[in-house]
Amino acid sequence: MSSHDHLSLCLCDLIRLLWSLLLPCFYMSLVLTAILFLFIMGVRTWLQMKRKTRRAQDGRPAVAFFHPYCNAGGGGERVLWCALRALQNRYQDVSVVVYTGDQGVTAEEILDGARRRFNIRLPRAVKFVFLKHRLLVEAKLYPHFTLLGQSVGSIFLGWEALTEFVPDVYIDSMGYAFTLPVFRYLGGCHVGSYVHYPTISTDMLSVVRERNPRFNNADYISSNPVLSAIKVIYYCVFALLYGLAGSCSEVVMVNSTWTLGHILALWRAPNRTSVVYPPCDVQAFLDIPIGEEDEEKKGKKCHCVVSVGQFRPEKDHQLQIRAFRKLLDRKGVETAGRETVKLVLIGGCRNQEDEDRVLMLRGLCQELGLADRVEFKLNIPFEELKKDLTDATIGLHTMWNEHFGIGVVECMAAGTIILAHKSGGPKLDIVVHYDGGPTGFLADDEDTYADSMERILSMTPAARLEIRRRARLSVTRFSDQEFEGSFLAAVEPLMSTLRL
Repeated sequence: MSSHDHLSLCLCDLIRLLWSLLLPCFYMSLVLTAILFLFIMGVRTWLQMKRKTRRAQDGRPAVAFFHPYCNAGGGGERVLWCALRALQNRYQDVSVVVYTGDQGVTAEEILDGARRRFNIRLPRAVKFVFLKHRLLVEAKLYPHFTLLGQSVGSIFLGWEALTEFVPDVYIDSMGYAFTLPVFRYLGGCHVGSYVHYPTISTDMLSVVRERNPRFNNADYISSNPVLSAIKVIYYCVFALLYGLAGSCSEVVMVNSTWTLGHILALWRAPNRTSVVYPPCDVQAFLDIPIGEEDEEKKGKKCHCVVSVGQFRPEKDHQLQIRAFRKLLDRKGVETAGRETVKLVLIGGCRNQEDEDRVLMLRGLCQELGLADRVEFKLNIPFEELKKDLTDATIGLHTMWNEHFGIGVVECMAAGTIILAHKSGGPKLDIVVHYDGGPTGFLADDEDTYADSMERILSMTPAARLEIRRRARLSVTRFSDQEFEGSFLAAVEPLMSTLRL
């Protein structure tokens, strides 16, 4: 036998061996796929039977909102409560349900918190489904691969929610996109989403590619090219998965032009996506008159620089404190009455991690000699918030790429001169020219913030009043009424699927 014939026999034997291995694997894959399909169909059937049983008992369809932190006091929660109020006013025969992970509170206490913080009262009762495993979406549980960990955790939390209550329509109002396929394909629900902030964005990819250290890009990663390359790959894969999950949404609402651009790039659903600006209680502030006497009164009292925002890392309260320190160090401010300038940080704490952050910020104030110049106000009621804003001269905002900025709008409506970060929603949607003039100021680092604060404080009362009036006129497009109209129009395709 020639060497050629021997080689041919070897190749034939190798092919037979591979075929003998691949064929059983192929059959096994078919069997496992069939078992998985039958299992999914069985689960779907079981869940639909639960929905039919529930409908037979109460006779009404149900719309459920997934909001694990509904008892927090941020802008996302204001969106939730205004959306609930709008649906209850429009659809009298629909039950409204909220999935929440808040423990140790009753439904009455949650509703009372919404009334105190946001001045919102619902016309009818809401059913709360209290979830026991909210820890699965806490960032502290995943020191590494946090985005992936929280997203996988949200799938399990969503499964808990679905098995506790099967709605007809499901709306993710807090940004947990990976729950959408669970409710749509397992629960057989019609699904929608309100996106405050994309879980991942092209800006985040740019930060890692350019190896810039930020709160979500640790120094040891940004300084290491290998780790940075690995993180870029991880982000790209995650962005693909995030896009697939988000594309399951039948209705997509985003809160700003900035968010719209990123969601269109990731979810690729332009025909189902619309901008619904979040509701800001501007009327409560606009009802308070402002005028020359008011401006002169502010000038005679202590000049307050007020910040409104939850104590989360991305809000960058450290930048506010350090910029304020630079402001006080300026010779111009010192001669203009340094003793009359004060920084007030107003915000909510969602958990122990946020409370620890406040302690760290207090320590920073001590370190910079600002303990008597900076005041912290946590989880304050709405009336106190309104008073603090109307008494303030400057409204301060420092979050990079803030998705929208409800606090920014509230500051403008209250009559403060807003100084916001030069990015995201404040730059594109809010602090824009109106009626031929500026409505506030933008900055992006300690020096530009200090410069802008110094400039505002040195302006004449008449010049400040002109900007305040223009800003107040510009924010009427962000009112509760505008939100409710846009929200109801956006969810109409979902609501039309209900048999009322």
